[in-house]
Amino acid sequence: MSALDLVDLGDGLVEARLRSPPLNELGEALLADLEAVAARLPSLRGLLLSSGLERGFSAGADLRGLAAAIASRGHAAVLADVRGFVERIGRALTALDQAPIPVVCALHGVVFGGGLELALVADLRVADRTARFAFPELRLGLVPGFGGVARLARDVGLGHVRELLLTGRSLNAEAARAAGLVGQVVAEGRARDVAARALEQAARHDPGATAAAKRLAKPPLEAALAAEREAFLALFARPAAARALARFVERDGAEPLPYLAEPT
Repeated sequence: MSALDLVDLGDGLVEARLRSPPLNELGEALLADLEAVAARLPSLRGLLLSSGLERGFSAGADLRGLAAAIASRGHAAVLADVRGFVERIGRALTALDQAPIPVVCALHGVVFGGGLELALVADLRVADRTARFAFPELRLGLVPGFGGVARLARDVGLGHVRELLLTGRSLNAEAARAAGLVGQVVAEGRARDVAARALEQAARHDPGATAAAKRLAKPPLEAALAAEREAFLALFARPAAARALARFVERDGAEPLPYLAEPT
């Protein structure tokens, strides 16, 4: 079963609408669909990323599935699979990030962890007022591993990276706009329509000029992405990571890993 819907918007524009309950966790199914989207990029003039779920864009990696795999097969046996997954998602996100076409993302509700890493591949990001952004990975003894640190540093600077990583707090939509993480904040429920209009406008330009502009505005990040991936994998290999994941799945309720409240 597909974890996202591909919607033809006309004139070579396509919307990839995530719809993998409970909250678009990045597991094998969604990764396979993102790889399929990446394979279609040469035939497109523009791509819109959005979520069809009311609660948000994405809660990040499929931690419950990962914890279940460790419980059934053992931590050591899962390590090779995790490396393969991280390398695959890294290639897919880099393809989206470096595509010569405009990529726009519509955001609402939860945009946590790997969900934020996915959003960061977009050239333009539109959020509604419900959106909240967080990197909660340190609370599991991990760091982002899908390129989030490298891309956030490129787009808004290392100061904001440290703020998100080291405090565990989330940013609301207005704070994200002030930081430069999103370009527009709109009324609740309006992000998708505003993002679609932004994509239509961006796709009107000469394709060659758009491709050149993206090469200038998005310098390659190969070394930083590789360093981030290896840091994540080294941390994941520690027994502490398996214990933290086990504690996560034992929590009451089905909410995503909660953000820490902003200081008053």
